[in-house]
This record gives sequence, C-alpha cells and structure tokens, in this order.
Amino acid sequence: MNKKIINSYFLLLFSFIPASIIIGSAVSLINILIIDISFIFLILYNKDYKFLFNKTVKFIIFLCLYLIFNSIISKDFSMSAHRNFGFIRFGILFLAFNYFFYNKDFINRVLVVWILTLSVLTLDAYIESIFGKNIVGYGEAYGSRIVSFFKDEPIVGGYINGFYLIIIGYLFYINKNISDKYKYIILIFSIFFIIAIILTGERSNSIKALFGLLLFYFFNDFFKFKEKVFSILLLILIFVFLLNTSDFLKLRYGYQFFQPIVTTLQLNKKTEKKKIVSFSVPTKTVYKLEDNIYIRLYQSGFEVFKKYPIFGVGNKNYRVETCSNKKNSNYICTTHPHHIYFEFLAEHGLIGSMILLFVLFNLIFSKIKIILNSKNYLQLGCVIFLITSFIPLLPSGAFFADYNLTIFWINLSIMYSIGKKTNVYTSN
Repeated sequence: MNKKIINSYFLLLFSFIPASIIIGSAVSLINILIIDISFIFLILYNKDYKFLFNKTVKFIIFLCLYLIFNSIISKDFSMSAHRNFGFIRFGILFLAFNYFFYNKDFINRVLVVWILTLSVLTLDAYIESIFGKNIVGYGEAYGSRIVSFFKDEPIVGGYINGFYLIIIGYLFYINKNISDKYKYIILIFSIFFIIAIILTGERSNSIKALFGLLLFYFFNDFFKFKEKVFSILLLILIFVFLLNTSDFLKLRYGYQFFQPIVTTLQLNKKTEKKKIVSFSVPTKTVYKLEDNIYIRLYQSGFEVFKKYPIFGVGNKNYRVETCSNKKNSNYICTTHPHHIYFEFLAEHGLIGSMILLFVLFNLIFSKIKIILNSKNYLQLGCVIFLITSFIPLLPSGAFFADYNLTIFWINLSIMYSIGKKTNVYTSN
C-alpha cells in the first residue's frame, strides 16, 4: 500500500473538516464517516492493535459502552440509539487524529487550510455586521444576528470559538523562536477572531472565548506580565467600545444579560430607593432574572431529573419527556435544557452524569501537567477550549448534538495527538 497516496488521501479529508461543518451537518457526517471507515481498513491492513491497551482508549471505549447502556434504559430507544451508537464515530476519529497528526508535516498542511477557512468565515462575519448581509447574500432574513455561510443558523460565534484557539496555538507551535513582532501579530490575529465573536451577539460563546483567550495568554511564556495586563485591558476596552457603538450589542449583552442580574440583586437587597441599572436601548421593559428563558429551561431540566434521578430519561429524550407530558407546568417543550449540567442530569441522571463527567474530566485534566510542562501551545489552546465548555451557569447547546460534539472531539483529538507523551500510539 503506497504510503504517500494514503497520506494525501487522508490529508484531503482532514483539511476539509472545518469547511464540511460550514456546508452542513450531513456533509460533515459523511466526511467523518469516510475518515473512520478508511481508517478502520488501514488499521486492519496494518494489523497493529497496540493502541487498544492505552489507558485513554480504554476510557473512550468505556464511554461508548455506557452510552449504549443509556440507550437501552431510555424512554424512547429509537431517539437515543441514533445519537448514542453514532457517538462511536468520534472514538474512531480520535484514533485517526492520533495516527496522522503526530506527523508535523501532515499537521502543517492541514492547519494551513484550516487557517484559510476560519479567516474567510471570520472576515465574512465582519462584512455581514457592516452591510447586513454576507458576501453571498445571507443574513437579511435573520435580523441583526450574524449567520455568515451558515445561512439560517446564528452559530458563527460558536464555530469561531471552537477553532480559533487551535489556530492561535498552532501559530506559536510552528515557531520556537518567537520574536516580539511575531507574537504581537498573533495577538492582533487573536483579537481579530474575538471581535468577530462579540459582534455575533452570542453571549455565552463570547464569554467563553474571552475567558479562553485570557487563560491562553496567562499561561503563555512569550508574554511578560506587563504585556499580559495590557492585553487584558485592551480586551476590556474593545468590548466596552463595541457595546457603546451598537444598539444590537447593548441589547444582547447589556439589557438582556447584565440588567436582569443587576435587577435581581438589587431587589434581593430590598433597596427601594436604589435606581435600577438601565441601558440606552429603545424599550422601557425591565427584565428580572427569574423571567429569563434560560432560568426557566434550567428549572425544566431539573424537573426531568427529579422524575428520573438515577439514569435519566435517556440521551436525546429530554424533548420526548417535556413535549409529551403537559401535566407538569414547569416543563418547557424544547430539544434540550440549554445547559450542559442540566442536560446531563435530565438525560443521564445522577449516576450517568457522574460517569460522563468522570470520563470527560479524566480525559481533559489528566494531561494538563504534561501540556503545561511541554509548552506546546497548540495543545494548550485545545485544552482551554475544552475547559471553557464546562463553565457553570452559562447557557450551552446540546452537548451530544452532532455540531457541538464534532467541535469538542476535534479539540480533544488534537490535544492528544500532537504530543509524544499524550498520543495514544506513543504513550503508555
């Protein structure tokens, strides 16, 4: 079997991953399945199964087995099985990343394409924020929310957030001799992505992205303490400036996010004469925290958990329970409770949630010391994104939805694959 042809074949498939997500979930799924099936044939041909004895691989296999069990006990097997059995593809994708991404030349060629893909999408988001529609005419039908090439889904911020730390980390990864000029160019590139995320109005992703960037530069040894402080102040100034120049951003971040929190705190303190903080938006309605749709969704998720406290209602079955049971007034009929921990509790119960968090946290946090000591900033970018995925209180998309899970496992896979002490083919 010609190794050069095989590498070129997989190079094309891996390079296409970010673009396939933009094109649509079906294209992304097909691309990943082609990678998985092709990789399985490669493994069978090479007859090298040593990776199966790796501790990390055992954890992933255990996670797959648990999800299959979750399908068996779920309220609606057919709904759960599609998602849980489909999860196996991410385990195989993880192995494929570890197999190919240990080759630095392979990484370089793939990530150059990823940089171009993300940069074009980010630039397109800027164009839509200025002109109201992107370069192919999308955006006008969705109001002020930015959709870019996603056409009718306001998920641009989450997409950029899922890839930008990979790109920023890679720019430090490829050059060990970082000059002041080069590191400042990377910092400007970072801000280029961050501003685009803020402009989308996706509040949760903006907070995660800002926090992630602060963590990344906090652990970055190429920047002195004064430079780090300056960078933090610069980010704050940029955020305040954007907030004060856009009524849309004032509404999204100020009136709909900060004001309910401030209002509730003031009411709880029973300060009758204290003025409620307001923002310059064209409305006089005052929202309280308890009226927030996300708080109600969290309550709905907790109600499902109370009914199924041990193993939950089953993966992807939250919608089955809340939409078919009209007796519980606290239920909100929707696909998921929009929060990772309430999603776990509702669909996996206490035992299932403990299993999920134990495995996922072990996969992420067990390698942090190795990553920090190695000064591998590509790995650092990936692990920071993974950590920010579990920030408490912030709303989130369904963790096991194809789109979110794909981006999560891409970061996890790269985090493991590019380090000698973490790659499942080179470590114990």
